Amino acid sequence: MFLAKVIGSVVATKKDREMQGRKLLILRPLLIDEANPGQFRPGTNTVVAVDSLGVGEGETVLFCQGSSARLADGMKAVPIDAAVVGIVDAVTVRGKSVYKSST
Repeated sequence: MFLAKVIGSVVATKKDREMQGRKLLILRPLLIDEANPGQFRPGTNTVVAVDSLGVGEGETVLFCQGSSARLADGMKAVPIDAAVVGIVDAVTVRGKSVYKSST
């Protein structure tokens, strides 16, 4: 699993029939900053992931990739490579709070 920030969404009107009705999100992976382990730094890539939880832009999430993504609830027959599988409440690294949800 990986941490990411939801930075946008994708709309695709033509897609595989198993993808119909599924929300697609653009994720920016979050990495622990080696220079300051008490904060995140954004990754350089973006990932398009299927939203299985109903998350919104700006939220911090857990996502998985590869064959693990299809193990998310209801995704077995869906041709995906990434799925959001959790909404993050808090992250602590080496005893320091890196992230705490505002909700």
